[in-house]
Amino acid sequence: MNGLIVKNVRIYSPEPMGSGDVFIFGGKIAKTGKHISWDAFKECGCTVQTIDGTGLLAVPGFIDQHVHFNGAGGEGGPLYRTPPTPLSVLIKAGITTAIGLLGTDGFTRSLRELLMKARSLESQGITTKIFTGAYQIPGPVLTSDIASDIILIDKVIGLKIAYSDHRSSHAGIQTLRETVSQARVGGILSGKSGAVMIHIGEGPHRLRPFLNIAETTDIPLSQFIPTHLNRSREVLEESVLWGKEGGYVDISAGVSSRYGFVSAVSPGSAVLQLLERGVAEDRITMSSDGNGVMTVTDPATGKHRPLIAPVRSLFEEFVQMVRE
Repeated sequence: MNGLIVKNVRIYSPEPMGSGDVFIFGGKIAKTGKHISWDAFKECGCTVQTIDGTGLLAVPGFIDQHVHFNGAGGEGGPLYRTPPTPLSVLIKAGITTAIGLLGTDGFTRSLRELLMKARSLESQGITTKIFTGAYQIPGPVLTSDIASDIILIDKVIGLKIAYSDHRSSHAGIQTLRETVSQARVGGILSGKSGAVMIHIGEGPHRLRPFLNIAETTDIPLSQFIPTHLNRSREVLEESVLWGKEGGYVDISAGVSSRYGFVSAVSPGSAVLQLLERGVAEDRITMSSDGNGVMTVTDPATGKHRPLIAPVRSLFEEFVQMVRE
């Protein structure tokens, strides 16, 4: 069996540990520390390769809580359906935990296929979970209902819905309350989060219905994970209040002007603005929306144009934030 030592790399775990060595053996990180010796491994006939990591950083793998690893899209027609994501694309993006989900297409795309893709990726070495549901309310489920999916299926940790978007079901507030309640109860009975991942679109309602739910029920803001909150300045502005009230604010790394989303606030800038305006660091998350398709409106023609968010965006934005 072969080993690999990366020498003199700056290690974060996630706290800074200073410069040291990282020893990788059998496909796993076996040890980190100062001046790791591999003489004993040579004596047992193992081959050890060394790499000079001077000037490099070693950080934990990323948790991407919003990645369409079984494909997504279809807006604009079948031509715009994205294929499943291979393991290599996730690994090259530094993602070691991926949470998959459906999007607009809760009709021809299958939660069964999503679940099996999650199991396939996990068998190849990364950690995977999924959300039940899709943009629609009621959305697709694997069993009889949302709560049962979360309780009975190990990989299902919560629910995906969409709101304030022309592609959503435009559900009323009472329907929203009942839907979210299923996810919460499913989480309680299964020992999972029962989180509700909310695609927030460009509509006028944004986060207000979910503030209403938190105010008029016993469901806390922490039950919700609204995402794409950097898609416009207006949405980001509303997310400041949401975050200061204790809600999670998920920034989409793949929704950026560098990938064609001209009206979006750059992910790094969005994080900085949230912090400067008093949103706690532990309320801010970032996900890629990788392999997902979102539509942008051409200001000149008014026509919708589909764009694909790259999986690598989470890594690229992280690097840019560190450098800046």
